[in-house]
Amino acid sequence: MPKTSVKDRQKRAPADAAKRFLEFYYPIHYKAGMRVEDAMRGGSLGRHQVAILWLIHSEGVDGRLMNRKDIERHLGAWFDISSAAITKAIRSMASAPLNLLTLEEAAHSGREKVVTLTRTGETFVKGMIGRGDAFIQRIIETMSDEEINQGLHFFQQISDIIDDLA
Repeated sequence: MPKTSVKDRQKRAPADAAKRFLEFYYPIHYKAGMRVEDAMRGGSLGRHQVAILWLIHSEGVDGRLMNRKDIERHLGAWFDISSAAITKAIRSMASAPLNLLTLEEAAHSGREKVVTLTRTGETFVKGMIGRGDAFIQRIIETMSDEEINQGLHFFQQISDIIDDLA
């Protein structure tokens, strides 16, 4: 009996894989992604505001502060949003009743601003992550451990590839 290679034993990807991925893109992005985002928003913030908080948490210094220009650069890549709209979103979160952020001049430049989570902002982000986690838990509780691990691997690969394409 001839030996088969690992490659031969693995299931081959369909020739129309790119098209099939595309067929899933919008349902995943809009149905799943928007529902996760809605859960994280908690009914009190807009999509851009949640994205700003997520950026500070995930990309900011100690998960607490970030230069405003870096926020603008990231949001500009994710949304069709103006600088003025970003400023408005930040200012609304920096003032009452939210008081989630502070906006101060950077030490190295009077023109550059630093956006920092307040204690209230840190608490809100923890709650935001908890709400997102709870929503995603509802999805993955219907999956096997193997499916969950495959999904995690897939999302990590996609994230890495997208970062390399940029």
